[in-house]
Amino acid sequence: MPFHKAVKSSAYYSRFQTKYKRRRQGKTDYYARKRLITQAKNKYNAPKYRLVVRFTNRDIITQIVTSEISGDKIFAAAYSHELKAYGIEHGLTNWAASYATGLLLARRVLKKLGLDETFAGVEEPDGEYTLTEAAEEDGEERRPFKAFLDVGLARTSTGARVFGVMKGASDGGILVPHSENRFPGFDMESKELDAETLKKYIYGGHVAEYMETLADDDEERYKSQFQKYLDDDLEADGLEDLYTEAHAAIREDPFKKAESEGPKKSKAEWKAESKKYRTPKATKAEKEEKVKAKIAALRAE
Repeated sequence: MPFHKAVKSSAYYSRFQTKYKRRRQGKTDYYARKRLITQAKNKYNAPKYRLVVRFTNRDIITQIVTSEISGDKIFAAAYSHELKAYGIEHGLTNWAASYATGLLLARRVLKKLGLDETFAGVEEPDGEYTLTEAAEEDGEERRPFKAFLDVGLARTSTGARVFGVMKGASDGGILVPHSENRFPGFDMESKELDAETLKKYIYGGHVAEYMETLADDDEERYKSQFQKYLDDDLEADGLEDLYTEAHAAIREDPFKKAESEGPKKSKAEWKAESKKYRTPKATKAEKEEKVKAKIAALRAE
């Protein structure tokens, strides 16, 4: 009789270390997180800020987060659905919306800290690679607010939308250490960034191009894909002006609320809202009846 070795013995299980919950769920890259939150030993208790960017199917979530032993603390946040207050009603997850959301977050943070006038950033985006530098304030050098980009599990391929948020935050006046390598328009061979291509993405030029191509080639598909744009009389040639005006409005008032938002819901109202979509729990009597019905159906067979 062949001998079978017990691969997972009691010794194996007694030494087994369970991975963190969010690693088991596939939500957190702890290798990256450790490096993003570990502060230098000579900067004891000084917060280290992260620019957290996450994409959902319909929204972009951007936050400035600092980590403490008690947990992560959110200093400021901005969402792409808030862009409706600034005139951007459609395409809330594209590259141009990513840039605008990053800009909104940066202006909010600086306004909150009272640095919005000291660090204006790039007021007229031209697609050039720039980093926020120290500024003079009352005869003294003032260093900019610094945050490190946290992309989570998103792929950092050239032209990815996470870099749109980063560019928006950087142009908004925050120092986000980065290079030009991952922006749309960067040529891997010549190692140079085409500023015109990047500028086109910032103002939604790539969307306008697609709209024009589709309108010429397949009108039916154009109408189905851009129906909401057409309902609002928004055409390809109006996109650049739309984003230009939105950028100006964001700088003017980064805490503006959309008129459609209305008053905030109370905790009780949110609870009632969530109960609408919850399946009611069966009572004991209902469960017993269900079992009896199953038994009766089996006996009938």
